[in-house]
Amino acid sequence: MTDSPARRFFGTDGVRGAFGTPPLDEATVRRLGAALGRALRRRHAAPRVVLGGDTRDSTPTLAGWLAAELRAREVEITWLGVAPTPAITYATRRLEAACGVAVSASHNPHPDNGIKLIDGRGFKLAPEAEARIEAALTDPELALADTDAPLPEVDRTPLQGWLHGLASSLQETDGGSPEDDAPLDGLRIALDVGHGAATPFAGELFARVGASVEVLHDAPDGTNINRDSGSTHPEALARRVVDGGFDLGIAFDGDADRAILVDEQGTVRDGDAILYLWARDLDARGALHHRRIVATSMSNLGLEVALQKGGIGLVRCDVGDRHVVQTLLEHDLVLGGEQSGHIVQLDLATTGDGLLTGLQLADIVRRAGRPLSQQLGDLERFPQLLRGVRVADKPPLDSLPAVVKAREAVEQALGAEGRLVLRYSGTEPLVRIMIEGRDRDVIEALADDLEAVLRAALGAA
Repeated sequence: MTDSPARRFFGTDGVRGAFGTPPLDEATVRRLGAALGRALRRRHAAPRVVLGGDTRDSTPTLAGWLAAELRAREVEITWLGVAPTPAITYATRRLEAACGVAVSASHNPHPDNGIKLIDGRGFKLAPEAEARIEAALTDPELALADTDAPLPEVDRTPLQGWLHGLASSLQETDGGSPEDDAPLDGLRIALDVGHGAATPFAGELFARVGASVEVLHDAPDGTNINRDSGSTHPEALARRVVDGGFDLGIAFDGDADRAILVDEQGTVRDGDAILYLWARDLDARGALHHRRIVATSMSNLGLEVALQKGGIGLVRCDVGDRHVVQTLLEHDLVLGGEQSGHIVQLDLATTGDGLLTGLQLADIVRRAGRPLSQQLGDLERFPQLLRGVRVADKPPLDSLPAVVKAREAVEQALGAEGRLVLRYSGTEPLVRIMIEGRDRDVIEALADDLEAVLRAALGAA
């Protein structure tokens, strides 16, 4: 087997960076569109690409550069306009398109943007395919279009099918009762859409299934996506849930492929809590394949311990939703996700879908008839410390003797009742430290020592 070409631009979740600078400058994005179009034309007689993105002011520009090159190669474009990544994934499958493209930087702040490629089955494009496209960017025969073409008219029709499918998923959960069009009746929910791609959809969807809804941060202006709002900044939502007496709060990220919860007491509940509740519910209904789920190396050790008490196993994988999905498929499992709230239920979707996650967890709360905080009483989290150290470069950590020695010292100090995960971020110039253990003071001291070694070895800012 030969190694696939190295990737410089594609990270753990597509291409991402500051708009207007490589790899999100016009020349690189156009070449990406040209390379993608050429690859699709080689495999499909009449390829179609489904294109959409989040609410950043740079999204239509990036989409326009891509679309111009695709259309120059006779690739049909379905332009969804503002659309969550899972909606683009759904439309790609529904329209039997060759590829989907989501223009979004997800949870990143406004100056950033990104490009995510989705294959015809609705999965993130494989790393090998990304590498081949990236390698083609330097091909001297890859000529760019000499004219621009406007984006097609926005087609919202596929999005209605996506919303209908989300609402119908609750009827399936409740045993198939199509006459019940208000399964969340009586539940009061506050939604924080983070001025992002969920803005046009979340309130309508949750109201459609009977919830009493209040929507926060739903006035995108092109620059305020994720600003002091959404899944990365749920503080305002937590206050509103308590002040308004809501049963539940749900916060989404910029492209709505993630969701985190706020319980009725104002406590933020992340993806580990979501996995715990969803796994137990599926298991109680006999729908949890092999009685195991998938979680990444960053998920809290307390999740693993709590699930074990109920006879549910946990398979660990690397960080990134692509790794979660790959592990689910390899082990024939259905539920997996990340602490960030990126959860995949393969019986219902091929990628993380924050609105689907929110609906399913709201339904679990409603069916249990007990507050969310009570349902999570058995989930005891180990103290966990997360740090990000900015770096100038990313040499292999195993090639740095001082880092290897420091890592081994931390692992020895933690023993069997703790974990260390040390890795580079796939989307930012950071090395990430995650330490878990029984004693917070101990893990903080260990993190301080490790961070000092990393700064010295990597020339951290």
